[in-house]
Amino acid sequence: MNTLPLTATAVPTPAGPLAVVVTPEDAVVRGAGFESVERTIARLPAELAERGVRTLSLADAAQDPSLAAAVAAVQRYAAGDVDALDAIPAEQPGAPFFQAVWTAMRAIPAGRTASYAELAASAGRPAAVRAAGGACARNRLAPFVPCHRVLRTGGGLGGYFYGLATKRALLTHEGAVVGPDRVAASDAR
Repeated sequence: MNTLPLTATAVPTPAGPLAVVVTPEDAVVRGAGFESVERTIARLPAELAERGVRTLSLADAAQDPSLAAAVAAVQRYAAGDVDALDAIPAEQPGAPFFQAVWTAMRAIPAGRTASYAELAASAGRPAAVRAAGGACARNRLAPFVPCHRVLRTGGGLGGYFYGLATKRALLTHEGAVVGPDRVAASDAR
């Protein structure tokens, strides 16, 4: 087991600062979210959080071998390349169905949305709509695993751990048409 401290930074985005936490030995994103680095670390599994964290300034993170690719991808995303996060490796622990749901979320193209029912079907269990919602709620890798692209049937925004204003900002940034509490039906898959 590796005991190197995790490496982290915060990167500005249209939805606010994004905390990004990686394992330095493989540069895999293990935690991300629109909150402080400390809160992101606190949501990680104990075996990762216990390693400690080395928090870098954005300038230093852009030069750090473990963070440089993720930082550059988030910066490209923020600048309008809404597909930039797709190639960054991101992993979190979870049961096989949750893993299937998170994989299906990563397949939802930027600017598009899916309902919880469509997400469950894409993960291979069409009747498991509530479980798909549970996988969204337990996602520790937003927006690398884009749970913000999952909506209620009919286009309602539903919930989002970081608040509906953040969800709306991400969807708008990616080109989805967003109203006060819903996404236009023409943008739902």
